[in-house]
This record gives sequence, C-alpha cells and structure tokens, in this order.
Amino acid sequence: MRAIWKGAVSFGLVSIGVKLYSATEEKDIRFHQVHRSDGGRIRYKRTCSVCGEEVTYDDIAKGYDLGGGEMVILTDEDFADLPLTSSRAIDVLEFVPAEQVDPILYNKAYFLEPEGTATKPYVLLRDALADSERVAIVKVALRQREQLATLRVREGVLLLNTMLWPDEVRTPDFGFLDEDLKVRPPELAMASSLIDSMTGEFAPDAFTDDYRAALQEVIDAKVEGREVVQPEEEEAAPAAAVDLMAALRASVDRARAARGEAPEGGGAGQPTPISSARSAQKKAAPAGKAAPAKKTAEKKAAPAKKTAAKKAEPAKKAAAKKTAEKKATKAPAKKTAEKKAAPRKTA
Repeated sequence: MRAIWKGAVSFGLVSIGVKLYSATEEKDIRFHQVHRSDGGRIRYKRTCSVCGEEVTYDDIAKGYDLGGGEMVILTDEDFADLPLTSSRAIDVLEFVPAEQVDPILYNKAYFLEPEGTATKPYVLLRDALADSERVAIVKVALRQREQLATLRVREGVLLLNTMLWPDEVRTPDFGFLDEDLKVRPPELAMASSLIDSMTGEFAPDAFTDDYRAALQEVIDAKVEGREVVQPEEEEAAPAAAVDLMAALRASVDRARAARGEAPEGGGAGQPTPISSARSAQKKAAPAGKAAPAKKTAEKKAAPAKKTAAKKAEPAKKAAAKKTAEKKATKAPAKKTAEKKAAPRKTA
C-alpha cells in the first residue's frame, strides 16, 4: 500500500505521527471507451466553450457558478491563503459511544500507521480507545476539505472513518409517512417469525459478487478464444402475492426448508405465531358469541341423560315392588294385633 497522507494525531498535548492509507478498494471491472472497428482508445480534448481553443492543465482554474451565466474564478493563490491546505493534523475533539454515531454518516475508511518514533504513543492511544469502548470524534483536512471523522480500533490498527456533515444527509419526504397504516398483530407475529427463521451470524466472506465473476469469465473466454459457458438460470422470483399473510407464511416455510427444518406448524402440539394470535382473539371474543357452543354441549349431553334415566327405571321399579311387599306383610300383623286388643277394650 502507498500512503496518501502524512500528519499527526493530536491527542491532548500528545502528538502522534501517522501515515494514512486507503482501507478499501473497489473491485469493479473497468473498461475504456474504444473505437469499435479497430479498438483505438477514445480521447477527449479540453476545449474552451468561448474561444474554442484546446486548453492545457496549466491554464485551467476553478470556477464557481453563480447562475445566470456569471462565474467566479478562483486561482491557486486564493486556495493558498486557506489554512486547510497546509494542515497536517487529526484533532481529537471528544470521545463518544459508538452506537451514538449513525452509520449513514460514514463515508470512507483509512488505516493509520505510526511513523518513526510514534509507535509507543500510537499503541497507547489504541489500547486506551479499545478499553473505553468509545470512538474518537476528530477533524481532519483531506484534499483541501475539512472533514468530520471517527477514530476507532480494528484488528489492532487505528481506523479513520470520514463522515458526512449532518446537512449532507437528506431528510426522507415520502407520502406514505403521513398515512395512518395499521399492521394487524397476526401479520406482525408472522413477520417476526420470518425474521427469526432467517437470523444468522454475519460472515462477509460468505457473500460474493456473482455479476463480477460472470463478467470476468466472459473476459477470460474472450482472451483464450473459447466459447463462453452460459451460467445456470436462477430460480425465478415468485409473483407478488395479494394476501400478505399467505406471502409471509410461504416465506417462513421457504426459509425453514432452506435450513433443513420442518415447516412452521409441522411440530405436533406446537403453536405458531399465527395460531397463537387467533387463539388470543377467540379468548377476547364477547361472551354472547360463546352461546352456540354451550347449546351444542347441552344437546350432546341430552342423549346421555336419557340413557341413564332409562337404565335406572327397572331398578327403581324393583325397589318400589319390594317396598310394597314389605308393607303388605306388615299390614296383617297390625290388624291381628288390633283384633286381639279389642276384648280388653270392651271389658
């Protein structure tokens, strides 16, 4: 790697000499514009729109368009008076928790390498920053522009992330934000289930640029003079479903199948988010709606009640017959006793 900037990190009264390196690189396949018939490169001339003459780099200045055809011309002398052109410092302003920095503000990333005898203070700042679990908010001048940036630790190296200024981030202004859209609990439960079924650990190396690989294959085939093998067609995306719940349920089943798991609801006795939501709705239903179920239960119980009564009838008759016979046996004895007692009553 080649250093693109040299300066110092200003940490309180400590100055740490560093070199700046680009931490990322684009892997896009680049092309030149060429003449189709002979492959010659297409060149562009720098010409003046007023006089039509070709202009060299030495005669080119920077102009600020005021609109209406008016232009303010700035020369190298105008930029030379600005303090940023000669500034070689990364000024630490404060330390904040990393989660307080919105990722939308991040722009470009650079590695910092200690220069000369600055290794010890560099390591000191690196370890202190790692222990604090914070990032440093800094200001730095790169390419004649003052930039806000963060300083954090990555793989034992200080990493500088330049940031956009807050007024460079657009505010979303979309019509649907003013609409009062309601999401039903069953839909939210199924969407959460879909997220759970697709949850995993982020491994950047698991993802590849398939388009770039296919394009490189085309270029290699052209160079070697062989036929280009067409890649296999990917499975067509399913058509958009009208029923949101059906689409969510199908998505959950598809995600589970990809992981080798049983479709949702396939396990015996295990409620799904949608079934749980429906059960909750049934429990919350008014009491009047439960009447049909009660009548059905009474109707089912009626035949059993009649059967029990029918079975008990012979036993009841037998008991009544025995009681009658017992009473009939006692009756003569009572009359005989009364007859014997009658003469004594007369005397």
